[in-house]
Amino acid sequence: MSAGTFAPAPGRAPMRTVIGKQIRMELLLTARRGEAVVLAMGVPLLVLLGAGLTHVTNLPTDDRLGFVVPGVLALTVMSTAFTGQAITTGYERSYGVLKRLGASPLTRPGLLLAKTAAVLVQIVLQVLFLGLVGVLVGWRPELSQLLPAAGVTVLAAAGYSGLALLLASVLKPETTTGAATLIYVLMLSVGGIMFAAPDLGAAGWFLLPLAAHAQALRDTLLDGGSIPLSIWLALATWAVVWPAAAARSFRWE
Repeated sequence: MSAGTFAPAPGRAPMRTVIGKQIRMELLLTARRGEAVVLAMGVPLLVLLGAGLTHVTNLPTDDRLGFVVPGVLALTVMSTAFTGQAITTGYERSYGVLKRLGASPLTRPGLLLAKTAAVLVQIVLQVLFLGLVGVLVGWRPELSQLLPAAGVTVLAAAGYSGLALLLASVLKPETTTGAATLIYVLMLSVGGIMFAAPDLGAAGWFLLPLAAHAQALRDTLLDGGSIPLSIWLALATWAVVWPAAAARSFRWE
């Protein structure tokens, strides 16, 4: 074949390219949804400033920002990876967006991976912003245990995202919205963000992942200590069980 002659090469792009394009699309769509930004950033920011700088709630420590900021970081992870993800995906399925994606080279595991990866990118930006706000108003985190704090955050995000995608794939969008909002409010109430979490023992971390994540961040960023094994196990369980259930049950329409 002479130089300059083009030969057809039918076939889909490599899966990493397909997933990368989908991650980019997910991020672009999220940036255009103002309500998603408000949910993900507005509520945690108000909690940080309200509970961290005033005495509207009774906290189990005199270091209000040291208690509240790690809890707010955990809250924004749940807000983005679970509540926002569940509502958005539920309506995408209802409107036929996922059905069209199902006819593309993007596989079902590829879609779930892309959505989870996009959520992790959003979470990194949100945590950096909220952490900076916390530092500006007086929070002084202990950075020696930053890696374990990041590790439990990835586990929490993966678990929340898996549960969100599972709900969005099996429930009607209106039901998904109601369920996700209810779970969010319940977790906010008893998850140890503005109040001390109820003492349910090691088993309680499996029932209250928000409380487990918040406590892990306080153990590392406030106290500079290690994270209890029970919290690692609880969040790792969430990070395995819910994504696996979502991959097994996810439906395009």
